[in-house]
Amino acid sequence: MPVPESFKAAVVPEPDAQHIIQDRSLPPLEVGEVAIKITATAVNPVDWKMRDWKVFVEKYPAVLGSDAAGEIAEVGPNVSGFAVGDRVFFQGIINKYDSCTFQQYCKMPAALVSKTPKNITDEQAAGIALATVAAVTGFYDKTGHGLTPPWEKGGEEVGKGKAIVIIGGASSVGQYAIQLARLSGFDRIITNASPANHEFLKTLGAHVVLDRSRATVEDFQAAVGELPLDFLFDAISLNVTHRLGVQILQAAKAIVSNHVVGVFTGDPEGLDPEITALSQSKEPKVEIKQVVGLGSSPALRHLSEPLAKSLGGEDGYIAKGLYIPNRPRVVPGGLGAVEEALDLNRKGVSGEKVVFRPSEA
Repeated sequence: MPVPESFKAAVVPEPDAQHIIQDRSLPPLEVGEVAIKITATAVNPVDWKMRDWKVFVEKYPAVLGSDAAGEIAEVGPNVSGFAVGDRVFFQGIINKYDSCTFQQYCKMPAALVSKTPKNITDEQAAGIALATVAAVTGFYDKTGHGLTPPWEKGGEEVGKGKAIVIIGGASSVGQYAIQLARLSGFDRIITNASPANHEFLKTLGAHVVLDRSRATVEDFQAAVGELPLDFLFDAISLNVTHRLGVQILQAAKAIVSNHVVGVFTGDPEGLDPEITALSQSKEPKVEIKQVVGLGSSPALRHLSEPLAKSLGGEDGYIAKGLYIPNRPRVVPGGLGAVEEALDLNRKGVSGEKVVFRPSEA
């Protein structure tokens, strides 16, 4: 099933415009690349922020989307381990429009593509890569907390004897952060969420789930107990959650590091100076680190490439039941559903990932 000469894409034609459907084509595959027919693509906050806030967009017409699943359509030179028809999932490449996912076909470096195991659907697979890479960057890259990842020697025990707090456990990033904390061997994983998601998050590996709207700093302190708090991961990364993270670390009985690690949200207002002042107001002084999880970045290939292999295939974490995808909420209508899907994500969903099918008629 070779890539057709032209196919459909949802395109932002100019600043402040909504998506329209246009024809696109792909250039020939380069060394190490594969072409992919996109069967499902997930929507993330970065997608509507790129359109509405005009961040990360360098030129128009723009193709957005960077989280998808599909089937290998063509295999480029010097690619091994992939064949036409293989089911795959991947994080697309922001601002490289031939590698974005709000279209029916794209191309990707094969090293960043995971094989979809038989035990999950394409709709489930579509929402794995982007949020996982964000959490992986926060946990394991030097720009985040710098732990040894679980696929390396000793990485499965780095959390032994320690606690971790994850703010926003029911978010897409939060669900994967909980599972990474479990794979890293943390003895106590504490998070917060609305009550409807408490039991589900415990199945992912959380030991304590506090009420998102009611839990106090003292409640987090009690949940951590006597264990040293290794670091705090903020999956929401708003000023209100940064503030909470600083307060939790400063109230802990013992800490391993002073890191509040959050995912960069692209918020043009940046970090509130009052929170920065709070972080330095008393001991321990807290360092707020915001990471950017772009798996295609050369600086992150040391994590994104082994991650792609560890997650996918019939012997990876997902096939073994050790890593559970976000639950998809499918919006019907193919590429014509882009605006509806973006609006749904912007309004907020709890415990689910918004997905649509670009190849759907």
